[in-house]
Amino acid sequence: METLQGILERSKYTYEIIQHEKPILSKQDGTKYFGIEVGQTAPSLILKTDKGFFVLIVSGSRSKVDFEKIADVLGCSKVKLASPEEVQKVTGFQVGSVRMVGLDLPCVIDKRLFQYDFIYGGTGQSTFTLKIEPQALNELNQVIVTFD
Repeated sequence: METLQGILERSKYTYEIIQHEKPILSKQDGTKYFGIEVGQTAPSLILKTDKGFFVLIVSGSRSKVDFEKIADVLGCSKVKLASPEEVQKVTGFQVGSVRMVGLDLPCVIDKRLFQYDFIYGGTGQSTFTLKIEPQALNELNQVIVTFD
């Protein structure tokens, strides 16, 4: 958490780290707890491809991720979700807690997130959530592409 706070403090973006008693593990839990639109939830998914691992930050308004579209955007022949063990190995975090900024992985961002003033995502700890301006994702991550 110290690493994340350091990254955030050096940025020019407005953010808040919100502590809660129970882990928030679904977009439904997040919308109810924070009183936000489902599209403001921004899980960080780890993708395994034939070109390595990527982080995908996606809007909760998507009913599912189109892996074929993501493969096309990345120029990969195969894209799937990384296993929980792979997520832990490449990020140091458990599935459901992967932080939204500051990962040492190339990043793919859902353009839908930019329509909101703030989005909510992982911090690396299951009982903390990061509320941040979506534009911060471009500066605080290794963004290689955005998609619609």
